[in-house]
Amino acid sequence: MYTENSITLSSILLESIPHLWAQNDVLIFLIDLDNYDTPGMECLNKSEREYFEKLKTTYFKKRYVVSRTVLKHVLCRLLKKSSVLKISTSKDELGEVHILNHKELHICISYSENIATLAVSKVKVGIDVEIKRPMALKNTLKYLQPAYPFPYKSESDADLLMAWTLKEAYCKFSNKPMLSILSKEPDFNNTFYSSYLLDNKFIFSVITDSGPHTINISRLGKINFDWDRDV
Repeated sequence: MYTENSITLSSILLESIPHLWAQNDVLIFLIDLDNYDTPGMECLNKSEREYFEKLKTTYFKKRYVVSRTVLKHVLCRLLKKSSVLKISTSKDELGEVHILNHKELHICISYSENIATLAVSKVKVGIDVEIKRPMALKNTLKYLQPAYPFPYKSESDADLLMAWTLKEAYCKFSNKPMLSILSKEPDFNNTFYSSYLLDNKFIFSVITDSGPHTINISRLGKINFDWDRDV
């Protein structure tokens, strides 16, 4: 199925996450990277630090360490850990994020400019976000046809961005490289997929298996990182 929804996001605090987790299968958080200075690497393990050091720009370094630090604070609440230092992540060869000793958790992260979206899920999930902006229609169409998962309504920038985010979300859901499906029809059988306009600024798509699953999307308030004590 395909739906398009316009949502005004509510803001939540870190303390509210366990309650939301008890009520939902998928939690999705919008994170404003501009709320954070680049934190130190205190919460990164050896492999995470090695990956961090390979990143070439300040922008990529900041979004990596902020997203991992936020993720670990969220998981610390959900898993009732005494410290974020007890949580380790890894990435497989296609970029899927895994949590050490917690195969029951499914993680997906997407970025667009100063925004990160983070999914923590009890089921397999793929997400993608794009800030609303003009696109080069001619160049984009050649990659999307014939792989629109729904009939063309128009060739507007919003429709193209929506189709693009669905493709990206499908790649993450299926753990396939983007180049492998650019000109192919994604297999949306036995999946649920939906797209949203968030705060009239962000086009966002999510894919899970066919469900039924409950999904909560919210804006996560700024977390005060404190390394002097357990969280």
